[in-house]
Amino acid sequence: MTEIILALDVDSCDDALDLARPLRRHLRWVKLGLQLFTRHGPGIIDTFAEQGFKVFLDLKLHDIPNTVVSAIKSLRGRPCTFLTLHTLGGPEMLRSAVTAAGEFLPDTTLLGVTVLTSMDTAQLTAIGVGASPVEQVKLLAQMAAENGLRGFVCSPWELAALRAVMPRDTLFVTPGIRSADAPADDQRRTFSPAQAARLGASYIVVGRPILRAPDPVAAIRAMQQEIANAG
Repeated sequence: MTEIILALDVDSCDDALDLARPLRRHLRWVKLGLQLFTRHGPGIIDTFAEQGFKVFLDLKLHDIPNTVVSAIKSLRGRPCTFLTLHTLGGPEMLRSAVTAAGEFLPDTTLLGVTVLTSMDTAQLTAIGVGASPVEQVKLLAQMAAENGLRGFVCSPWELAALRAVMPRDTLFVTPGIRSADAPADDQRRTFSPAQAARLGASYIVVGRPILRAPDPVAAIRAMQQEIANAG
């Protein structure tokens, strides 16, 4: 069944722990991004793993191959289950990252970021991409799969198209999840938990709809029930 990953996009480790600890009995995953990683460094991965969480480290690595390899090597021994990198880095960077992860992070699955959920057709046009979001996502994902990636981050809007062309065991992690009556915030391409589950999301990433809820546990349970009913 589709699982929920709690996005901890907050200012400090203490804030993140205060938010996450009461929810340990209700979800297994947390997402740690640049905001926390930049402030606290790699040790924050251990902090949350020691609390019993599986860690999705969302760094979106994108640089020359040697630098990405060095970044992966620097994480050796850290208990991150997922690690993101930008597929826009190209075939050589992706191949190098896959090789490095196999050597230094053998228990970590690399996830390719295709098109950010904050981007739409107008945003792509502004950076010189003439393809629609779904066309660009398919192009990048197929290229990345050919170079060794077996998991992707994508909007729910692209899930059906990717499921149709990717191997059956491919993992799909989908941010941009909002219930029908929730504000979209800075996300442009959003779906509900049930819609994402029906389209084949392996995991959904949810932050503000849980963290800002009057009762975060109730919000999680409602989403989990929505996912279960979607089957």
